[in-house]
Amino acid sequence: MGGSKYMNAIELLDIISTGETSKVQFKQEFPNKDSVAQEIVAMSNALGGMLLIGVKDVTGELVGLSAEQIEAYDRTVSQIADNIKPVVYVATEVVKVESEVAIKNILVVHIQEGINKPYKTAKGEIYTKQGSNKRLLTDNAEIMRLFQHSANLLADEMEVYNTNIDDINKEAFSEYFKKEFGVSYKDKGLSYEEALKAKRILRQDQLSLAGLLFFGKDPQSIKPAFTIKAVSFFGNELSDTQYRNKPSDFRGTIPELFNNAIRYFKDNLKHIQAGQSFNSIGVLEVSEVALIELVQNALVHRDYFKNSPIRILIFDNRIEIISPGKLPNSLTVEDIKYGNPVIRNNQLVAFSSRVMPFSGLGSGIKRAIAEQPNIELINDVDGEQFIVIIPRIEQNK
Repeated sequence: MGGSKYMNAIELLDIISTGETSKVQFKQEFPNKDSVAQEIVAMSNALGGMLLIGVKDVTGELVGLSAEQIEAYDRTVSQIADNIKPVVYVATEVVKVESEVAIKNILVVHIQEGINKPYKTAKGEIYTKQGSNKRLLTDNAEIMRLFQHSANLLADEMEVYNTNIDDINKEAFSEYFKKEFGVSYKDKGLSYEEALKAKRILRQDQLSLAGLLFFGKDPQSIKPAFTIKAVSFFGNELSDTQYRNKPSDFRGTIPELFNNAIRYFKDNLKHIQAGQSFNSIGVLEVSEVALIELVQNALVHRDYFKNSPIRILIFDNRIEIISPGKLPNSLTVEDIKYGNPVIRNNQLVAFSSRVMPFSGLGSGIKRAIAEQPNIELINDVDGEQFIVIIPRIEQNK
């Protein structure tokens, strides 16, 4: 909180007036060290935040702290932060709030979102925020997502249990290898197994997730949730139960999922005559280029630690493409609008650049917006999903 003390006080009062949230916690006095450590860990593993000490829990009433309390609490906070693994760095400041009765000193502890998640207490506990509360993590998938957020663990490079070389479509891989290198793996002096290992598709005699999703014979027989579910509704609400056609559940490799999704859009969206002859099929009511970029983005950049499908929802007034997982790290919607990427799935990006009409790192969303400027992008942090909404001309029911 920069600026003068007066401005700090006004800003502090404004923050307190909104109550406790996932990023703001009130403490009347210093609670026990374990509780503070858990709160610092939870905020470091989430989006960061601040502890306001000298403010009553729940009510937000300013109680204030003595000079002795501030000195002791500040020292203790530093000691607690040093014992968190990895070490976190907190910043503290004292904000003076003047009233008609007295001056209240509030100790503000600023906690940044961590770049080396997951953070643990000295006891090895991992916490994160859930609303204004903190939550102990015990689920392996959730913990792995925290590793992923700090780029310490990439889902697409992990080995898939109970897979082997027989699960690969040899012809598809051979075509890919020749497309990338200009010659076959045999001409490179490699055996089939050596070529798979060179591309990190085969690791420790098991397939990487990227290898399975891109070159597997039947990826969904092993990872059944990694599909695309598509529905075209009558109406504009998700609660509507009338469909224009039977909901579709697309299976296959990522290139196959991509082709099926684009075909679905072409079959279920309106075609308009835009200068073509009367007998022509016309062009899609929304930009096909934008749809291509957005479907690829959903398939390549989704969070594969979340065991759920991509969803395509077509309503009378809009299209929604919903990808599992919020944007990684501190990436924002504004960042991706201007082509600033943080890559979540390195192998999938590399494979896509050879096989699909992939624009390149960071340029897909930017190109989609250039083609279809009315796209709305939503980074749903609480729901842990990324939503693209494309308005369309209202359809007649």
